[in-house]
Amino acid sequence: MIGTLLKRDLARLFPFAGSGAALPLVFFLAVAMLYPFAVGPDAGLLGRTGGGVVWIAALLAAILPLDGLVARDIEYGVFDQLKLRGMTEEASMAIRLVAHWLGFGPPLVLATFPVAALLGLDGPTLHLLLLGLLAGTPGLAAIGLMIASLTASLRAGAALSGLLLIPLALPILIFGAGALARMDQASLGFVAAISLLLVASAPFAAGAAIRASRET
Repeated sequence: MIGTLLKRDLARLFPFAGSGAALPLVFFLAVAMLYPFAVGPDAGLLGRTGGGVVWIAALLAAILPLDGLVARDIEYGVFDQLKLRGMTEEASMAIRLVAHWLGFGPPLVLATFPVAALLGLDGPTLHLLLLGLLAGTPGLAAIGLMIASLTASLRAGAALSGLLLIPLALPILIFGAGALARMDQASLGFVAAISLLLVASAPFAAGAAIRASRET
């Protein structure tokens, strides 16, 4: 059942499954492509600030899938059916977390290569940026899953999700962008630690939120 559920979630969330699901990747590329036009052709400035812009674009792109991440399945009773078949909410949310990250994390990492060329990032900066995104995007996915589960039953849940994700994701953004500013790999350890903590706690927090929404 785990494999079947993961395939179902991937088919719904993976960027190439549909035009709507590709919005995070398109948004990420759009922000990175528009930035050079906004600040001008100064190669030095782009090289110094481009990495931080990529992090901001990744953070904003992580907001887009939240609307349909959990709410639709709650409305259709998918989690109730899974519960009847013996799958706990925590297990369902752990699978959803994996699918959610696979849906936007690796595509954003791959898209960073053309973006880095456009922004003129050098090799060491690109290396740190890729490591930071690999370490940080699971944490962004975990935050998004928890927020989507908590706000799924609210009328303005979609708008509230974006407002909540940005401040909660600031530690990842600060350490990820800070590693580029100081060219310090130690800061990436903090990004990885924060992500690991979030990934470990997200299924339990999201599962509790699903049960609470069922009782209301």
